[in-house]
Amino acid sequence: MPLSEHDLAAIRLTLELASLTTVLLLVVGTPIAWWLARTRSRLKGAIGAVVALPLVLPPTVLGFYLLVTMGPHGPIGQLTQFLGLGTLPFTFAGLVVASVFYSLPFVVQPLQNAFEAIGERPLEVASTLRAGPWDTFFTVVVPLARPGFITAAILGFAHTVGEFGVVLMIGGNIPEKTRTVAVQIFDHVEAMEYAQAHWLAGGMVLFSFLVLFALYSSRRFKAGLS
Repeated sequence: MPLSEHDLAAIRLTLELASLTTVLLLVVGTPIAWWLARTRSRLKGAIGAVVALPLVLPPTVLGFYLLVTMGPHGPIGQLTQFLGLGTLPFTFAGLVVASVFYSLPFVVQPLQNAFEAIGERPLEVASTLRAGPWDTFFTVVVPLARPGFITAAILGFAHTVGEFGVVLMIGGNIPEKTRTVAVQIFDHVEAMEYAQAHWLAGGMVLFSFLVLFALYSSRRFKAGLS
């Protein structure tokens, strides 16, 4: 049975959401991971725990508090209304914000591990050559941490594609606006349209396998080179 127009729309929206979220995660997650990898502050444990919270919190709990925070009476909601942007819940922009929060540890932790694995020696050499902090980061740290960036991007993208609870809490179920593949599968199952659900669910299983296969293959290839 071919995919319906609603199925294709859900796939397109999911890919757009995952792509935009991944870019924002790399922009936001990189400085956080760099700070966690380099700092000796006593706040490191607390900040690291906050970043990792989505790993253990039920998605509905995170979605509920994001819904309250971004709602008309929440601090973010009041700010967006003051700026004339309206409220974020039940919009694509709201999905992006929620996805960034929900997938943040899947980007920060691989980057933090990659930064910590670099060690002090390359940074000391760059310093003796009078390289500035920005120059050192982009010409020394980024190339050495490239496997971590690749892993972070893959995990961030894949995790966003598979979101359900947070997406449903923040975006609801609006066709072509907030209905992702996971929500579309739920709709098919609820309507007992198991054939359509199989098409989408099978595609998700194949996608997840290919992502993990690529990730583990790249790690094995890197280990073979070292």
